[in-house]
Amino acid sequence: MSTKTGGGLYCELYWGTNLSEAWSYGAEQTAIHAAADEKAPLPLYGFTLPEEPFLLAERTERGWRIHLPPAARLERKLHGDAFGPVPRTELGGAGGRASVELTDGMTLRLTEGQLSLVVQGSVVKERVGPLQWKDLGWLVVVSALFLSLPVGFLIAGPTPERQAESNARALQLAAEKEAARRKALGLETPLRPLTEAERAQQPDAGTGGVNVPGFFRVR
Repeated sequence: MSTKTGGGLYCELYWGTNLSEAWSYGAEQTAIHAAADEKAPLPLYGFTLPEEPFLLAERTERGWRIHLPPAARLERKLHGDAFGPVPRTELGGAGGRASVELTDGMTLRLTEGQLSLVVQGSVVKERVGPLQWKDLGWLVVVSALFLSLPVGFLIAGPTPERQAESNARALQLAAEKEAARRKALGLETPLRPLTEAERAQQPDAGTGGVNVPGFFRVR
C-alpha cells in the first residue's frame, strides 16, 4: 500500500556517474513539465519526449505520480536499498503511457542512454511559518543577553585603582617569596660587626710580593 508524500519534489540529472544538474520543486507545485528548453520548469535534454512540454510529474491525493518518457528504463530503490526494477503490476497510465506513484522513502531512476534522471520527494515537507510571539520573546531575551556583555565588561573591567591594587598585591607576594627563599638559605640573620678576636684570626694580606707577567704595568 502506498504512503502519502506531502512535500515537494527533488530531481537530479546524471551523465554517467557525474551529477550534471539538480532541481527542487516546492510543495505548492501541482504539476512539473519537462522539455529540451532552458526556460522549461525542468530542462530535460537527451530523453525522448512524445511532446513538449511533457508532463513529468503531477500531484495526486496521495502525493506524486511520475509519468515515464516512452524510451526510458525505470528503476527504484526504497529506504537506501540498491536500485531494482519496478514490477509491471505497480505501473499505471492511460493511452499507452506508463506512470508510477512516488511514495515516501522511494527514489526513482529514469535512464536513457548515458543520461539518468533521479526523482525523489524533497526533504522539506512544508514552508517555515512566520515567527510566533514566543519566538519573538526568545529573540528579545537572547538580544538583551548579547548586548549586556559589553556593558558588563566595562563595569567589571580593569580601572586605575584596581590595577594599582593588583600591582601592590603582586609586589607583596614577590617580597614574601624572597623572604621565604632567604630563610631557606639561612640568610635571614642580619650581619654583625667582627670582634677583635675574630679580626685577629683573619689572614692579613700583608706586604708580600705578587708575581705578575712582565708585560703587565702598574701605575
